[in-house]
Amino acid sequence: MVKKVDHIGIAVANLDETLKLYEEVLGLECINTEVVEEQKVKVAFLPIGDTEVELLESTSPDGPIAKFIEKKGEGVQHIAFRVDNIEEALEEMRQKGMQLIDEKPRYGAGGAKIAFLHPKSTKGVLIELCERG
Repeated sequence: MVKKVDHIGIAVANLDETLKLYEEVLGLECINTEVVEEQKVKVAFLPIGDTEVELLESTSPDGPIAKFIEKKGEGVQHIAFRVDNIEEALEEMRQKGMQLIDEKPRYGAGGAKIAFLHPKSTKGVLIELCERG
């Protein structure tokens, strides 16, 4: 079912400051930034091989990234796995007893269809399923 690691989402307090680290120190290149209003987040995309790092900065104090940073500090927030058919993947996860945050896919950064599995059923890791067109 899972095809590859699509991306790793990293929660950051200051996107511009963190981009300097990833670009100047690690040599990665930001190819795009995007604001996803419904998720209250600004995202920077940094490809590496056939996956990418997504830096996530909250656009609102009550957004999920702001809440994550408040609780756990900056760092890895989720790992996203690419699937061919997200609806089928969600049904398979449901049948396997996984607790779903998203019963149905929603719009994600980069035009992807995404859905999250609850960390309570994935040994503490926020897992995103991701389908790209």
